[in-house]
Amino acid sequence: MANYGYHRTSTKDQHLDRGIKAITDYCKANGIELTDLYTDQQTGKNFNRPEYQFLRKRILPNDCIIFSEIDRMGRDKESTLKELLYYKERNVRVMILEIPTTLIDYSKLDNNLAKMMMETINNLLIEMYATFAHAEMEKREKRQTEGIAAKKARGEWDDYGRPRAIDYGVFKEAYEKVLAGEIKPFACAKVLGLKISTYYKYKKRYEQECC
Repeated sequence: MANYGYHRTSTKDQHLDRGIKAITDYCKANGIELTDLYTDQQTGKNFNRPEYQFLRKRILPNDCIIFSEIDRMGRDKESTLKELLYYKERNVRVMILEIPTTLIDYSKLDNNLAKMMMETINNLLIEMYATFAHAEMEKREKRQTEGIAAKKARGEWDDYGRPRAIDYGVFKEAYEKVLAGEIKPFACAKVLGLKISTYYKYKKRYEQECC
């Protein structure tokens, strides 16, 4: 049996540390050996995330996946509940740290009535938390739409959607590692959170300054 951790943030500007720490601390406190931990920095509206999909294919019956919060798994209620059913049908245990009932292995209970009650409570709590996550996603989308409309009204629309910029000194330090053969260009761009086109703009500036 393998135990996997998974954590997600919506953007590269958000730090993964908090969720990773929550999972690793829980495993350490409860004597759980963590086989591997996967992370993505993409939207939770769907499950088309590279690391999550890799984990999904790797998982086997009797394995366990640990999430810090249900919205780190996904924010769309219907899709998240379908995903949980997928794991249940394959006998994969899902533990969500913010939902205490998921941390109890009620399948080992001797009393069938107790099992049914625990499973019912567990399902209700999961649906409730999934509903909260979905509602929060809808609120964020509404705020984003209102923000875009406000930008248009102020004539600031041209600023919207521009590539993420970073401090040139940070890029220069990272790019010199590329030149030294310590890291590949695509990996460097990923670490810096840059689109590859933006990466090459910084690269061009570096080459112009060094020539």
